Amino acid sequence: MYQLIGVFLFGLSFSMGWAKQPDPLESYNIVWKSPSENSLESMPCGGGDVGMNVWVEKGDLLIYLSRSGTFDELNSFPKLGRLRIALSPNPFDGPDSFRQELKLKEGYVQIMAEKGDVRVAVDVWADVFRPVSHIDIDSNRKITVIATYENWRNEDRELVGLEKNMCRTYLGAPVPAVAKKDRVEFSESGVLFYHRNSGETVFDLLVRQQGLDSVKPQLWNPMANLTYGGRMTGSNMQPLDTVRGRYASTDFRGWRLKSVQPARRHRIKVVMHNQHSTSVQEWETALKNVERDVAKTRMSARKRSMDWWEDFWDRSHIYINKDQPDIKDKRWQVARNYQVFRYQLGCNAFGSFPTKFNGGLFTTDPEYVNAKMRYSPDYRSWGGGSATAQNQRLVYWPMLKSGDVDMMAPQFDFYADALKNAEIRTRHYWGHGGASFTEQMERFGLPVGFEYGWKRPEYFDPGVQYNSWIEYQWDTSFEFCKMILDAYLYKGVAIKKYIPLIESCLRFYDEHYQYLSRLRTTQSLDQQGHLVFYPSTAGETYKMATNPITVITAMKSVIGSMSSLPREILDDSTRTYIESLFQRLPEGIHYRMQNGKKTLAPAQSWERINNVELPQLYSVYPWGVHGVGREGLEVARNTWFYGADVPGQKNHVSWHQDPIFCARLGLTDEAAREIVKKMQDADRRFPTFWGPGHDWVPDHNWGGSGMIALQEMLMQNVGDKIYLFPAWPKEWDVDFKLHAPKNTIVEVRYRKGKVEKVSVSPVERAKDIEWMNNYGMNE
Repeated sequence: MYQLIGVFLFGLSFSMGWAKQPDPLESYNIVWKSPSENSLESMPCGGGDVGMNVWVEKGDLLIYLSRSGTFDELNSFPKLGRLRIALSPNPFDGPDSFRQELKLKEGYVQIMAEKGDVRVAVDVWADVFRPVSHIDIDSNRKITVIATYENWRNEDRELVGLEKNMCRTYLGAPVPAVAKKDRVEFSESGVLFYHRNSGETVFDLLVRQQGLDSVKPQLWNPMANLTYGGRMTGSNMQPLDTVRGRYASTDFRGWRLKSVQPARRHRIKVVMHNQHSTSVQEWETALKNVERDVAKTRMSARKRSMDWWEDFWDRSHIYINKDQPDIKDKRWQVARNYQVFRYQLGCNAFGSFPTKFNGGLFTTDPEYVNAKMRYSPDYRSWGGGSATAQNQRLVYWPMLKSGDVDMMAPQFDFYADALKNAEIRTRHYWGHGGASFTEQMERFGLPVGFEYGWKRPEYFDPGVQYNSWIEYQWDTSFEFCKMILDAYLYKGVAIKKYIPLIESCLRFYDEHYQYLSRLRTTQSLDQQGHLVFYPSTAGETYKMATNPITVITAMKSVIGSMSSLPREILDDSTRTYIESLFQRLPEGIHYRMQNGKKTLAPAQSWERINNVELPQLYSVYPWGVHGVGREGLEVARNTWFYGADVPGQKNHVSWHQDPIFCARLGLTDEAAREIVKKMQDADRRFPTFWGPGHDWVPDHNWGGSGMIALQEMLMQNVGDKIYLFPAWPKEWDVDFKLHAPKNTIVEVRYRKGKVEKVSVSPVERAKDIEWMNNYGMNE
């Protein structure tokens, strides 16, 4: 380790003299020189909480619309529809030249085409601050535009077979999964479309399945009366007619608007609105209010949205070999894809629902992923409004170091909103306190019906999911608790409202395992006065485990972070309780010999191996017990090299954490190898549409885990220390700007084995920098 010299001068001088250079984001823009073959060859575009897939196919511009929080009766996550824009004369049809570009810095997609003497430029963008999609068309001569709103949910339709994976509760259910139709009509010179949840929903079904009818009036139900949709309008456009067609394997009906007269300029917009309304009329009145507001502020909206994206990119960055951009260089791809994927996360910055790990706002027709899946564009594997916590966590952890802490609120609120239901089910089944958040749960906090089990034996504990993978798995909620605490540590986020959530997650483990111990024995604790976590689980892999390393290191980490909170956030009674709970926790670290090496064990004992996670290294990440600057580095490294029990536990796809572990362990060569595998271009036209892996396309926990790994290779935080370059290859030039605890920002330029520039803000935090692997300032 290279020790810091002259640290105070270091901090002052480093904030000076950053020379103005070309913005490397421009080299990261995704550019296509030809139209696309199908929807999977689309570009993501969005902002605020709106997502669009944008592509040109067979002479038409097509756009899928998605918005956060649009869940139907089944709790699937349907698209809001598809737009089809046709031009006449049409430069998209066999163009002489074509260019489609995702402009990252400004946050929009631009398409330019020329054919003969007709040239057109189309900007597709989303208002970051209002739920509006814009399509701005400009041409060198007057053209006619037909804008079609296409909808494939025109009749009630029963989902069959594996298509029900888009609403997993209904897999194997004794009731049909009926996707109810939308309502679409011409209205106000545009096309009005909406869906209003009615009748029995997944909430009612799960209450009945899980024996909660007696407490149903107390449960929070976000499904009832949810109404979502919007209206498409266009300047100089009026209703034309309706048409029918088929895209991929799905029939649709289209409502067409046409230019009143040819013009050089056309402006099409879709204004959207979600609301729990007492009636459709109430929802439409609210939509009109949004439309009026949008009409007043259109010009300023574009500038405000572009300003937001500019500020977003100014927060943080990682550029590799930016002085020699080479799209074929896999190292360069790693950083480009880091930035591009971060853009996808930014498209749901203000969503009412977290960015889903299994596609976010950007899923497309499934048959282009798997030819056998001839389902509608609404399909995604692993459900729509349901949560899979171990996957979902990886989408949100990287936002701390990227400075996007404000974007974490939807994920925090997901758990806070469901807290009451999780506590009610605990009290109903077992008669004690705490929130039992299961690994697979619907958005209102009850387990997904398929994982809960439709064919359960009567003797089985009614509070436990009858599923070999996720039985007794409640600890994944601790990662979100720790994220909340870290959001305060990093940026001073107001978190007092989340303290009851964190305390309740801890209390569940305390009271439930005392309860289970009393069922087995006459005592609540073991002879040392400690809790015994049995039956439990280390991830989904080591089942029927006793005292898993994942549970105990999680609880100790969360309690440790809570204990450091000031009195105005954590009251004395809660502090006293968690301190007493800490004393009841088992030691939690167990070891075993493998290949003649001492390694971390996933638990004190276990009965079977069921999956391919590597939870014995969760003490390295996320819980930070072992690793660089921490205890047990050699043992943890042994665990990486020798500690797996089945081959699939090491992998780079999807949610696997291999490059994160290697970075945290200071294994530079291994981290470099694994991050290249993780973050190289996807096998898709768009480079960050990874998957399906274990999940779906685009796989957001694939990108999230890659972001975390790249950040950890460059900077790790241990207590007050900031370790720089703990696992960074000397030959990789890099520029980065990342965030650390205590409102700290570190910006570095590194070239040819030496650090050339550093900025640390606030300056007094410069004394906490520790250089790793003999990296440091150029003499």
